[in-house]
Amino acid sequence: MTATSTTTAVNRRKRLPQWLRLSLPTDRRFAQTGGRLGTLRLHTVCESARCPNRWECWSRGTATFMIAGDRCTRACGFCAVTTAKPLPLDPEEPKRVAEAVRQMSLKHVVVTSVARDDLADGGAEHFARTIRELRALCGEDLAVEVLTPDFGGRLEPVETVLAARPDVFNHNIETVRRLSAKVRHRATYERTLSVLRMASEWIGRSANGRRVYMKSGLMVGHGETESEVLETMHDLRAAGCELLTIGQYLQPTPANLPVVEFVRPEVFVTLRRAALKMGFVHVASAPLVRSSYHADKFKQKTGSEL
Repeated sequence: MTATSTTTAVNRRKRLPQWLRLSLPTDRRFAQTGGRLGTLRLHTVCESARCPNRWECWSRGTATFMIAGDRCTRACGFCAVTTAKPLPLDPEEPKRVAEAVRQMSLKHVVVTSVARDDLADGGAEHFARTIRELRALCGEDLAVEVLTPDFGGRLEPVETVLAARPDVFNHNIETVRRLSAKVRHRATYERTLSVLRMASEWIGRSANGRRVYMKSGLMVGHGETESEVLETMHDLRAAGCELLTIGQYLQPTPANLPVVEFVRPEVFVTLRRAALKMGFVHVASAPLVRSSYHADKFKQKTGSEL
């Protein structure tokens, strides 16, 4: 991550450095997880976004559920999820997500969605229903983490999701201010900060019942500088974020934005230390970190707080 990295973009896919090359596990749980998700007709970010950690996570018996269909109304440059006119919401999907979590015996579940700009509430009530179904079937001890779109920057959908009492409310800023327009489609840096502030203020006003943690994440390797990343971390902390993920951007398909730089592992260590000094409660910073990668480790570190 250098000051000159913004001018080194390439038009062809870069060869992966050694620290990003994965050995595919052969655990039989990989097929079991895929079979269970297929039977219940559920979508996952693991598949739809071509996540590099799918083999590991499915072999661990975990997955990140993607609700509201697999067609997104946005076309972010980093994302492999299909952009197309979405289908109507499936009213039974929240129950099927809960059933999958029950069958998988998960203690911490991450639920995200495609952007649904076609819906009046952006899919917020569908998130809330999914949280309620998870609580009803899997019990109050289940830690529920949601990773939401920006809902057009509107307060009411954010409140709808938070009122269902997830344990973690996550909305990713994805990249630094200068590169936001290039990396994201229709989303903006300031809108993301606004959504996070809305959520943080709601949590502050409604401090009863379950403890809700604020989370966000960003990718590096798009051509940002280290000072820009530090600025973004400061902005997130000021907006109320307590949990942070930082990972390497990897081009999922040739149609997506190329990788400008493969950031060395030691830089992620430096960024993690800086984030902890800023006051973040938990920071996952490493080349293969993604928003939901090993998300349950936060619960393990904080014990009964979730």
